[in-house]
Amino acid sequence: MLRSNTYRTGLLALSLTFGMGSGCVSASVAVPGGAQTVAGAVPPAPVPAKWSERMLQSVLKRSPWMADATQKDTWGYTQGLIIYALEQVWRQTRDPQYLAYIQRYGDKMIDAQGTIKTYKFEDFNLDNLNSGKVLFNLYAQTKDEKYRKALDQLREQLRKQPRTSEGGYWHKLKYTQQMWLDGAYMASPFLAQYAATFNEPAAFDEVARQFILMEKHLRNPQTGLLYHGWDESRQQKWANPQTGASPNVWGRAMGWYGMALVDVLDHFPAKHPQRKELLQILDRLAVAVVKYQDPKSGLWYQVMDKADKPGNYLEASASSMFVYALAKGANRGYLPKTYRAAAEKGYAGITGQLVEVKPDGEVNLLQVCEVAGLSADRDGSFEYYIKEPIRVNDPKGTGPFILASLELNQ
Repeated sequence: MLRSNTYRTGLLALSLTFGMGSGCVSASVAVPGGAQTVAGAVPPAPVPAKWSERMLQSVLKRSPWMADATQKDTWGYTQGLIIYALEQVWRQTRDPQYLAYIQRYGDKMIDAQGTIKTYKFEDFNLDNLNSGKVLFNLYAQTKDEKYRKALDQLREQLRKQPRTSEGGYWHKLKYTQQMWLDGAYMASPFLAQYAATFNEPAAFDEVARQFILMEKHLRNPQTGLLYHGWDESRQQKWANPQTGASPNVWGRAMGWYGMALVDVLDHFPAKHPQRKELLQILDRLAVAVVKYQDPKSGLWYQVMDKADKPGNYLEASASSMFVYALAKGANRGYLPKTYRAAAEKGYAGITGQLVEVKPDGEVNLLQVCEVAGLSADRDGSFEYYIKEPIRVNDPKGTGPFILASLELNQ
C-alpha cells in the first residue's frame, strides 16, 4: 500500500511516497518549469523538521504577502520581525529560497532610489527602524546601493529623533517625552549593527544610553521587573506622578527589552567602556525573569507579577522572547550558562502547552496578545492588559518562537 504526500516549501514541492511495510520512502522534487527530479530511495523514518523550520513554513503558508511581489505591503516592525527570523533560519540552513523571500520583501519596499515605501520620516516612529535590520544582509549579498541609501535614511531618523532631557529617544513624535521598553528592540539593535557595519563608533554610546535610561526610570528595585513606559513630563494619565512610570509590568514589553540586549551585544565592541554595564543590566533582567517564571508550566504571564489575579494568562510572545534572551545570553557568554536550563524549561512549556499542530502539519502558536500600548485610552492598568485581544499566530509571537527555537537547536 502506498501513501503519497506533497509538501510545499517556497518555490519547490517535495513529494514523498511511503511504502507501507516496505521500509522505504521514494521522493521527488518538483521545480519551477514543471521538471521533476527523482531522489530515489532514502532511509525510513526521516528526522522530523526542527520546530524553527516547521513554524517558519507555517508562517510562509499563512503569509501570501511574502511570496507575491504584487501584493501591497507596509514597512512595519512585525514584517521586520518575521523577515529577521527568516534570515536567521537562512543563516543556519543556507536554503536559497529563504534568501529569495527576504530579497522579495526588500525589492518590494525599497525603490531604485532607496526610498522606503509607506515609511514616513516625519513620524519619528521607532517602530519603523526594526525592518531596517534586514537591509544589512541584502546590501552585503547584492551590493545594491539602494539598500545602503535606505539604511542611511533610517540612521538619519535617529540623529533627529526627539529626545528626553537626558537624551532618551521618544517612542514616537506623537508620544511626547515618553520612552517605552518596546523602543529598545525597535531602534537599538539596528543602530548597533549600523555602527558596526559602517564604522560609526560614537553611535554605540547612544545605544548604551537608551538601555541605561530605561532601566533607570522603569526598573522596580523590589522586584527587578521593568514597567512598560515612562513619561518624563508626568502628564499622561497612566504615569505615576512621582516616578513617571506606568503602573504594570507587561511581559512582552520586558521581552522586547531582553531581546534587544542580547542582539545589541552581538555588535557592541568588546572594549567599549559601557559594555560591562550592558552585561550587568542583562544579568539583573535575567534574575528577575527567572524569578517570575511560572514554576509549573515554565511560562510567563501577560502581567508578569500578578500570576494569581483572575483574568491573567500565560502568554506566548513574552514566553518566547524570554526563552530567546536567556538561551542566547547563555550560548554567547553574555549570561552564566546556568540560565539555559530556565530557557529549556520555558521552551518545553511553549511547545507543550501553547503550540498546536494541525493534521496537515501546519503549526499554530496559541495565546499571543495582539497588541498593547500606552495612551489616553490605554491606561496601563491590569484590566487593560488582560482585555487586549488574544490571537493565534500573531507574528509578535511566531517570530520570537522561531528565534528561540534556533537558539535551542530545535
